[in-house]
Amino acid sequence: MYQLHSPEGWDVWGRTMAISVEFARKDATFVSDARNPTVRRRELGALLRALRNERGLTVEQVAERLLCSPSKVSRMETGHGVATLRDVRDLCELYEVTDEAERDRMTRLAREGKQQGWWQAYDLPYSTYVGLEEEAASIKIYDSAVVPGLFQTAEYAWALHAASLPKHDDNVIGQRIEVRATRQRILTRPNPPSLHVVLDEAVLHRVVGSPEIMRTQLARVVEAMALPNVELQVIPYASGAHPALDSIFTLLEFVPPAPDVIYVEGLVGNLYLEQEKDIRRYRDVFDKLSVTALSQQESAELLQKVIMEHKD
Repeated sequence: MYQLHSPEGWDVWGRTMAISVEFARKDATFVSDARNPTVRRRELGALLRALRNERGLTVEQVAERLLCSPSKVSRMETGHGVATLRDVRDLCELYEVTDEAERDRMTRLAREGKQQGWWQAYDLPYSTYVGLEEEAASIKIYDSAVVPGLFQTAEYAWALHAASLPKHDDNVIGQRIEVRATRQRILTRPNPPSLHVVLDEAVLHRVVGSPEIMRTQLARVVEAMALPNVELQVIPYASGAHPALDSIFTLLEFVPPAPDVIYVEGLVGNLYLEQEKDIRRYRDVFDKLSVTALSQQESAELLQKVIMEHKD
């Protein structure tokens, strides 16, 4: 029976996963994980939404008081828009927030939400996701099509981008792969997130690039499974139908008060679901998938078998 083992020097593995990043904007202020602007905006937004609901006000009523559009209020509450210090001051007055510590906390979140994370130096269509991934305490991924980005080798990632539409030039693809490699550092950093991945068996058999690329890619996945914060399971063909046959999603969980979020990726665009009913539904589906899938040890054995089947 194939046994999972810890490769020599996970710090070395971590360094090979990631490459140095040359930021395009030299004048930008980049922040550490401790002040992640994406998460800080969402944390502030959750506080503002809670205060509005406590006062029994609608988005439209708040917009009327602030002399702004309802969409601006909504964007501040979802974290998709940046709240200025003046916005926070006006909202604190409207919501009758008199506690100085609470006002200072909200002001601090607004300042940190205006900072720039390393990923914002790139023109990424999924910039918000990268920001969320950076600070998630737990990441749960289900994919039925490809190996998740946190495990991808450069060659596998290049082959995926080369097959995408619309086509990107080599410079753009190179930048996307650079970002992907930098993202992978979260797996081996101090206090890393827990990562639980469930894959459909089809992911292992689909030849992306070439059989050689697939062998290397699947071997990388097996190596990653030895990390103490990583769990990976495969749903075999023999399991038949399951609740997520037509879906790909990621559940990002955070330390409160930052709200959890579901990320759904597809051709129609990227969706971020934050309502409790959606979180609960996807969490239940993921739990069901985990029960349906092979154990980690059995999944590793299947991976080794498929690696041997990928022949030139």
